[in-house]
Amino acid sequence: MNLAMPYHKVNVLTGFKTARLIEDAAESAKIIKRAKRPLFVVGARALEWNFDGKYVIEYVVEIAKAANMPICATAHTKKKLLELGVIPESTYDIIEIINHLKDKDWQGVKKEGNHDLVVFIAVRADLANQGLSTLKHFAPHLRTMTLSPFYYPHASYSWPNLKDEKEKWQGFYETLIAELKKKDA
Repeated sequence: MNLAMPYHKVNVLTGFKTARLIEDAAESAKIIKRAKRPLFVVGARALEWNFDGKYVIEYVVEIAKAANMPICATAHTKKKLLELGVIPESTYDIIEIINHLKDKDWQGVKKEGNHDLVVFIAVRADLANQGLSTLKHFAPHLRTMTLSPFYYPHASYSWPNLKDEKEKWQGFYETLIAELKKKDA
């Protein structure tokens, strides 16, 4: 097992449970495909981070469509999602959605039952760290995954630190989308 150090070294590595490091985006796709009721939580950084003019929010749309995953728009991402032709299933502040997810009796954004996998992308690092810590300790009924360029030890599954490796980071998104689009035999 590889051990990754978090990019942001604040309030981390508490307890004995830490994220499983996912170094192959295809593995992320398999985990997402196995989920019965995944949820995609999109943070404001999706409007800032880009690869040669293609913003992460555009990858969000492709990932959500390929995985048939409902989107929870946080911050001010809803407007851009609407411009891209996607209507998010819910719009919450990041703290609100985390509070809902803690409640095992919450019926989820589609009112079909609580989510079993929550995928976070582009949430501000301090909020993500604290939110994932909260879910790790107070929501044992769900698993969490991050698709951001930082290793988050409080998630169930996290990508490695890719912030300084833009080509590899972009490749993770493209591989994830391609794997999600594949039909399993």
